[in-house]
Amino acid sequence: MPTPVRDAHAYDAVIVGGGHNGLVAAAYLARAGRRVLVLERLDRTGGAAVSSYAFEGVDARLSRYSYLVSLLPKKIVRDLDLSFAVRKRDVSSYTPVTRGGRDTGLLITGQAARTREGFRELTGSDREFTSWQEFYARTARLAERVFPSLTEPLPTRAELRERIDDETAWRMLFEEPIGAAIEAHFDDDLVRGVVLTDALIGTFADAHDPSLRQNRCFLYHVVGGGTGDWDVPVGGMGALTDALAESARAAGADLRTGHEVLHIDTDGSRAEATHRTPDGTEATVTARHVLVNASPEALASLLGETPPEPPAEGAQLKVNMVLKRLPRLRDSAVDPLRAFAGTFHVAEGYGQLATAYAEASAGRLPTAPPSEIYCHSLTDPSILGAELAAEGCQTLTLFGLHTPARLFTADHDAVRDALLKSTLAQLDSYLDEPLADCLAEDAQGRPCIEAKTPLDLERDLRLPGGNIFHRDLSFPYAQEGTGRWGVETAHANVLLCGAGAVRGGGVSGIPGHNAAMVVLGH
Repeated sequence: MPTPVRDAHAYDAVIVGGGHNGLVAAAYLARAGRRVLVLERLDRTGGAAVSSYAFEGVDARLSRYSYLVSLLPKKIVRDLDLSFAVRKRDVSSYTPVTRGGRDTGLLITGQAARTREGFRELTGSDREFTSWQEFYARTARLAERVFPSLTEPLPTRAELRERIDDETAWRMLFEEPIGAAIEAHFDDDLVRGVVLTDALIGTFADAHDPSLRQNRCFLYHVVGGGTGDWDVPVGGMGALTDALAESARAAGADLRTGHEVLHIDTDGSRAEATHRTPDGTEATVTARHVLVNASPEALASLLGETPPEPPAEGAQLKVNMVLKRLPRLRDSAVDPLRAFAGTFHVAEGYGQLATAYAEASAGRLPTAPPSEIYCHSLTDPSILGAELAAEGCQTLTLFGLHTPARLFTADHDAVRDALLKSTLAQLDSYLDEPLADCLAEDAQGRPCIEAKTPLDLERDLRLPGGNIFHRDLSFPYAQEGTGRWGVETAHANVLLCGAGAVRGGGVSGIPGHNAAMVVLGH
């Protein structure tokens, strides 16, 4: 092995990985006058928060992996002077169902009167709507109290409990499986399922899992922005990471792509990062701090340490599509322009979710794979080229649940194809025309649809086991070994600033902000 070339200049901070958290850290530190180097393995920055042209000859810039924004604090946007905006969705969700031989569904919007009417039509009374209002009023109050704490030093469990100041909310989210609260508040299977889905995004768990991993996932989905709203990034997710990269560069950070870090050596006060350059040679840079915008497993590997147990595992199917037009619905009372503007739930009744989890736990693909879909281009048509927009084309993003990585290990491509086929069949059961008839075609005449399993995400982005959170999410309070900010490691000058940090997960920039605060002595 060749002897690494040593960089003649030492840095205040070397950041391993140019995903959005690494870019946030770089921008904060560079703006504070620190000498910062970012080393990114891929030929572009952005990590999973990127936009790209997924289909040959099709002028649609898709958010390829992550796609909605909730957890990004406005504080970070302001502090870094980011040219970035989001748009609200008037429709929260639409869930189709067949009852009594009739095709119907539940449309939840920002208009309380219309939503109340929809609940009444579905369930026959106002009880579920009233419970819905009470349940989400409670989570909204919790969000107002919890979200600001995510960019502050970690509170203790007791401090967070006091801050929330609602024993019912504390019990249902922090102490008992979320299934208990859902069943106590709601009677209707479909309504229960709509609530539960927020606990299962990228998280393989049952509603009553005693580990409470589903509670942690639910918490992160309802606290975002202090409101729980999930917004559409204008220009796609890549608009955010492009703005972050520009902010970091403008402040003086050195961003190098095509540089893969191979290992890190540290004595606690000075660190060295050895990396492979684009021409294949090895080089070593020195720094006071190294911030690792990668998984805890990757961090352990770079340090030559034992990886954490148990290994991470993702559990989702991600499908990107471009359509010639939105499909007609069997529920003729709802315009597709409304149904697909929010989150379109498929096979996500409470009982269906439990069955899918049980089947996947037994090593089988779910018979009725649950998924949820939304159309970015209805809220933000800027991601479409002028010709596509004029033709009425739209994008669809599908996120499938309860498909853990273990299901794909024996025959990946065959299992992926079978899962995609059955997932689309579930969607077709609520459509008045096959989705296949609505798909646009690329320059070679191929349908504009791509599917990515957890193993695809592991290969493309090095997400461990394809886990979009890098590991199970953590409750946002101090625990043994978490440190003051939740980004500290056993090495004083090595910090974890990726999604696997405490209060990581999702597109938030929070671990990047918090790691920068440690370096700056806050």
